Amino acid sequence: MPIPGLLLTGGASRRLGIDKTALVVDGETLARRAARVLATVCDPVLELGPGVSGLDSVREDPPGGGPLAALSKGFSALGARGVTGPVFLLACDLPFVESPLIRLLAEWPGDATVAPRHDGVAQGTCARYGGECVAPARSLLDAEARRDRSLRALLDRVATEVVSEPVWRRVAPAHAFDDIDTPDDLGRIRAQQ
Repeated sequence: MPIPGLLLTGGASRRLGIDKTALVVDGETLARRAARVLATVCDPVLELGPGVSGLDSVREDPPGGGPLAALSKGFSALGARGVTGPVFLLACDLPFVESPLIRLLAEWPGDATVAPRHDGVAQGTCARYGGECVAPARSLLDAEARRDRSLRALLDRVATEVVSEPVWRRVAPAHAFDDIDTPDDLGRIRAQQ
């Protein structure tokens, strides 16, 4: 059975200077492209953001609270619909993530949290989060220290199975996790089209 998918679209795009969800890459906005790719593997799929992907959407609390707040809201919104267990989280600014990579991670054996490692770092915005993440995510959001309110902090707190690059490279290119955060990133990505 497919697991639910959550699409992150709520970022402010401060470093880029323009709304990245509306950027067109290969004839499709980043938000709609990511929604389409995520829906090939996951069901149901919800947008965590302002509603720019064509999916049902919910906002993180507070709006602009970051990916950890969005993930927590996604777990809550799915729970209200009677959907529990692992979820797949994907940020819309990863234009080279395709269905085979999502499927590899979403269908990883067991129900634990699974994240691919790229350049020595677990990729929290393209990962499966197990149901055991709900309480630690809320705990981190309640923490007073702002630096602890991140997906990386959550991955450090829960048992995370890390998928090494040689494994995920069987289904995805080396640049799969190239994201668009700055004008230089956008130029590089457009040059790869």
